Amino acid sequence: MASFAKPHAPRFSVDVYQNEYLHEGGSEVNAVVTVTATGGGTAGTAPGAALGAAPGRGPSAAVAVMVDCSGSMDHPPAKMRNAQDATAAAIDTLRDGTHFAVIGGTHVAEEVYPGGGRLAVADAVTRDQAKQALRRLIAGGGTAIGTWLRLADRLLSSADVTIRHGILLTDGRNEHETPDALRATLEACAGRFTCDARGVGTDWEVKEVTGIASALLGTADIVADPAGLAADFTRMMETVMGKEVADVALRVWTPVGTTIRFVKQVAPAVEDLTGRRTEAGPRAGDYPTGSWGDESRDYHVCVTVPPAGIGQEMLAARVSLVVPQPDGTVQNLGAQGLVRAVWTTDTAASTSMNPQVAHYTGQAELAQVIQKGLDLRKAGDFDGATAKLGRAVQLASASGNADTAKLLAKVVDVVDAATGTVRLKTRVAEADEMTLETRSTKTVRVKK
Repeated sequence: MASFAKPHAPRFSVDVYQNEYLHEGGSEVNAVVTVTATGGGTAGTAPGAALGAAPGRGPSAAVAVMVDCSGSMDHPPAKMRNAQDATAAAIDTLRDGTHFAVIGGTHVAEEVYPGGGRLAVADAVTRDQAKQALRRLIAGGGTAIGTWLRLADRLLSSADVTIRHGILLTDGRNEHETPDALRATLEACAGRFTCDARGVGTDWEVKEVTGIASALLGTADIVADPAGLAADFTRMMETVMGKEVADVALRVWTPVGTTIRFVKQVAPAVEDLTGRRTEAGPRAGDYPTGSWGDESRDYHVCVTVPPAGIGQEMLAARVSLVVPQPDGTVQNLGAQGLVRAVWTTDTAASTSMNPQVAHYTGQAELAQVIQKGLDLRKAGDFDGATAKLGRAVQLASASGNADTAKLLAKVVDVVDAATGTVRLKTRVAEADEMTLETRSTKTVRVKK
């Protein structure tokens, strides 16, 4: 394990968990890489209580809050009021000195506050002005989320700050632009800012909201009851205010002849990073992880190595952490982990699965079978849905993922969790089904 620290920044460490032993002719190497950031100088102190904090406490940050103002936000009228209250609560959580803006989203994007193509700087006066501007929002128009994100990108990029983050709230489907247009926007914004996305009520499309959060390395969730928005927005903003290092990348180096099969974040949620690799010199690639505060995440790295003779050992991969610098170079954070391969005739050693690898392999499968089961249920294939969701119940039970098990129990009647024997419920509340789908990728940490 190695670590790196600088004043007022987290110390990063990397730990590797694996069974390095391969049988004769074996070539697949799996490892769980735990990255931990601790000891940041400001994380946890600035958010919430930061209303009177001096500017400059904590890293510089810019936040854009995108509020759905389409016509459906007026059905019922309390929905828009809750969105206004939630955005006001988020604004109250901003640290003094944070740059911020509020965007009203319909089929076009409007600068609600401060306007003029610029960002405000948080203090008592600008917070009050922003909350007054929120009260003037009215619902009307369509939904074109890509226009909201592009305006957020323009505003966020206008500030010379360390952390750039968006919070997006929608209550409906993205009906006023094509899927290709939204996809192009997400590709253009990826790596420029992170974004948390929330769906309120039950009339929005889960795959749209989770796709936005996934592309922009943020979180996605459902707020089925609009009354819960203020608490959710406050928690989100507190987390943003705790971020201290932006654009951290997992750099994976492999020797000649080695192929990377995949790199996935597996905790706190499953996110496949394999296709997001950018080349970083000979035999090395960078995988984006977004912004960090004091926190820990797990990554599953799988590589294929050329088989070697019994007793031989090789370095299968080297994992480190880097952050980009203004001059186009990268700073290596010093933390490093080594993935090894050792060939043996000891069958017990080579067939034993590392507990961390086994746990997260199951968690990744859990996310997949939930998604597939719900898709089959919507398509009317009830036998297929029962089989997939039964497997999900079995995996959730075996891994101790109690939260997912509770969500599954609202969609299926569990006969025997250990064997995955279930019956589909004949009636399922739409909010329960959407909650299961939205949260299906959330995982539990392996018990060390």
